[in-house]
Amino acid sequence: MRFMVMVMATKETEAGELPKPEAFAAMQEYNEELVKAGILLAAEGLSPTSKGARVKFDGEERTVTDGPFTEAKELVAGFSILEVGSLAEAIDWVKRTPNVFPNGEATVEIRKLMDVEDFGESFTPNEEIAKVKY
Repeated sequence: MRFMVMVMATKETEAGELPKPEAFAAMQEYNEELVKAGILLAAEGLSPTSKGARVKFDGEERTVTDGPFTEAKELVAGFSILEVGSLAEAIDWVKRTPNVFPNGEATVEIRKLMDVEDFGESFTPNEEIAKVKY
């Protein structure tokens, strides 16, 4: 099973503040541990929403809103994708993550990525696209 681990934004991440060098080192060490365990598929930080945009869909209409966006606690600041056996295993790994936030508070959300099997029997994928491993 693959899980997306999302680190939620803080005032600091939205202001573009980077972690201290020792925090980067701690995260690098942790990520190396995930790689050695063979479960890390991806890990990336995201730039602040001030450098992004949102596209709202309403029927055929598209509305673009430039960042920044409000409510930092509901925004994603970074993510990783882990391939583990269960949600419980993903939680165990996330609990070992070093806390790199200066004020000590952080929220991490874990969500299972959908696999073809999750869509049931009515889903019939395009054979050419189904061959592609994302």
